[in-house]
Amino acid sequence: MAEEAPSAYPAGMAPMEPFEEEEETAGPTPLTRLEGNGISASDIKKIIEGGYNTVEAVAYTPKRTLLAIKGISEAKADKILLEASKMVPMGFTTATEYHQRRSELITITTGSKQLDTLLQGGIETGSLTEIFGEFRTGKSQICHTLAVTCQLPIDMGGGEGKCLYIDTEGTFRPIRLLAVAERYGLNGEEVLDNVAYARAYNADHQLTLLQQAATMMSESRFSLLIVDSATSLYRTDFSGRGELSARQTHLAKFLRQLQRLADEYGIAVVITNQVVAQVDGMATFNPDPKKPIGGNIIAHASTTRPCLPESEAIFAILNEGIGDPKTDVDA
Repeated sequence: MAEEAPSAYPAGMAPMEPFEEEEETAGPTPLTRLEGNGISASDIKKIIEGGYNTVEAVAYTPKRTLLAIKGISEAKADKILLEASKMVPMGFTTATEYHQRRSELITITTGSKQLDTLLQGGIETGSLTEIFGEFRTGKSQICHTLAVTCQLPIDMGGGEGKCLYIDTEGTFRPIRLLAVAERYGLNGEEVLDNVAYARAYNADHQLTLLQQAATMMSESRFSLLIVDSATSLYRTDFSGRGELSARQTHLAKFLRQLQRLADEYGIAVVITNQVVAQVDGMATFNPDPKKPIGGNIIAHASTTRPCLPESEAIFAILNEGIGDPKTDVDA
């Protein structure tokens, strides 16, 4: 009897039912489509074992990275990249076509209309949103709210998909999800089943979890990936200026992987970030001398970067998640 292949899913979480045929064409392309034209099933297996699950993932990968996969020769890597490039458009397009694709992007509600307005509709899919701020400014609560709202229908501000939640600080609380689910009239048990949770214990583990996340996304529909927070483990795993270069290189690789998942699967990626006091000469001229951790590496990687609480939006941190402040009229 053939041995059953191990699943990337945590115990109790099963892949969703297959989508209809028209939805398959809109998502990422299965790697099995590369089979043929000199690419064997054995080659496909080697690539999957190397951490690549879709044609898009292969097409976006440098040749030298494919050569690092055991059993893939230079000639084979050239062939694989050539066939992948035929299926994934990577050349020039008109601004009109790109504008059309941008107009089709969906956004996921934060639970607050005012915050959604600030973000021009909510959390954008296909891109990376960084939320930074001091302790107790609502960063983790926004993440918990989004883990539920991403499961809502699109016409209710959701993404109709599951959530992947990487927790680096031990702040994840399922009871918060249940409160948000009750607010939106969702079944609490189903909401919890649709959130895949993992605790990251070091920077290398944090990066490794993204490979597992990619496998899960190739098997089921996810609309959101959360990392809360993206930088806390880097502060402890790398110390001093002597390790600054290594830290920034590792962080850049992690952020690039996040962006690749957003590009490949069209999901929204949300990361939270801590702030640190600015002690250089510019702090004298800044009434609030704090800046997010990670420097230019994380600043350039983020498509959207609202700062809490500096950005001009008033929202409330409620028991049932993020919402708008209640007025006298509401009372």
